[in-house]
Amino acid sequence: MLAEKTDYLTAGIHIGMKSCSKYMKKFVYKTREDGLSVFNLEEVDNRIAVAAKFLSRFKKIMVVSHKSVGDQAAKKFSDVVGAKAAIGRFSPGTLTNPSYRDFYEPDIVLITDPQIDSQAVVEAKKRRVPIAALCDTPHEGTDVDMIIPVNNNGKKALALTFYILAREMLKIKGNIKKDSEFKFTLKDFGDDTPKKEKQEVKEEDLEKYISVEIENVEPSKKPKAKKPKKESPKQEESQPQSESEAKEKPKKEQAAKKPKKEKEEQASVEAKEEKPAES
Repeated sequence: MLAEKTDYLTAGIHIGMKSCSKYMKKFVYKTREDGLSVFNLEEVDNRIAVAAKFLSRFKKIMVVSHKSVGDQAAKKFSDVVGAKAAIGRFSPGTLTNPSYRDFYEPDIVLITDPQIDSQAVVEAKKRRVPIAALCDTPHEGTDVDMIIPVNNNGKKALALTFYILAREMLKIKGNIKKDSEFKFTLKDFGDDTPKKEKQEVKEEDLEKYISVEIENVEPSKKPKAKKPKKESPKQEESQPQSESEAKEKPKKEQAAKKPKKEKEEQASVEAKEEKPAES
């Protein structure tokens, strides 16, 4: 492999998104319990090697990165291999308008994220410029000539990807012969993880150690078990406790009404007796 397995895993280069297109499923090894897709490391390693050979065939390379997490990696890659970097917003007309001040005619375009850098993809397609791109699991596989399946949302993952691409390209071109001759470090490409911390990580603890740097993705939460609702004491009091109590209730109401009727009859009798006396 182009890098140690532990380096790939600690960088999170294999961690995809919760959504996965039909096209990208062929690069996926499994889906985790939290729903995130996991790339096959052998496929990732093989694709990076193929992409390095593919890119080495072109002289004028443009690297596009609108994501802040990929700025440093894209800039350093451009400096190392002699490419042109388009960092930040990709201005319309960069590849299609000759009168534009930053107009450029590359032989190939390397895109950090084809969904975010869609303007660069559209213009490269119009100009019939080959497109290589770092693609995450939701990518549909359209308009890209060379797909590199990696986590393109993590700073450490992007740093490692561009680091390996730059090193392999220099080896292919004959600028260096061995990996040890590559004088740059992952820190130069944006990975600021301390060396001591990397050395202490064991392979069996990697799943716990990896911090997945994915934008707008929250870790899945287990639904809390609903507690059974307790009946309020007021409701219990209002309900009759037995059938005997239910039968006695209407009897009491009738008994309460009787005295009222007797009083009314007595009052009417007294009124009749008083009338002859007045006459």
